[in-house]
Formats: sequence, C-alpha cells, structure tokens
Amino acid sequence: MDDIQQNSEIEKIANLMVHDNISPDEQDAGKLEKYKNLVKEDCQVDDEEAMKLVYETLLFRKLKNSDSGDLLDKGTEFGAGFS
Repeated sequence: MDDIQQNSEIEKIANLMVHDNISPDEQDAGKLEKYKNLVKEDCQVDDEEAMKLVYETLLFRKLKNSDSGDLLDKGTEFGAGFS
C-alpha cells in the first residue's frame, strides 16, 4: 500500500469513527474490530497490518484534535516519529 492509499484509508476510517462516536483513546479491540475488518477489505492486508492502520488512525485523530503546537512537533510526544 502506498502513502496516498494509506492516508486515504486513515481519513476514511477516522470519519467513520467520528460518525460512530468512537473516542480517539479507544483501546478495546472488540470496538475496533469493525474498522480492522474494513481496512482488511479495502486494502487486502492481514489482521496485524489492519490493526496497525486502525491505531495509526486513532493517533491521527488525537493529533488532529490537539489544540496547540504543530502536528509534527506533537507527533514526537506520542512517539509517532513523523519526519
């Protein structure tokens, strides 16, 4: 999966999570199963890769909702390692 497809999928899943009222801090794998399955279907990846993308989506939402600082600077606080 290239960066453009990955970013598009993250945006899609993030929007669904907002619509479903899922917290950016959600860690319950059962509640995240729906999104993992959507990623698997959309991107033809295995369970592990799909969950990585779901967790990246949660991180994206958390960073997007951050009210202070640049996203790249804030990314290091969450261990994202954006460059």
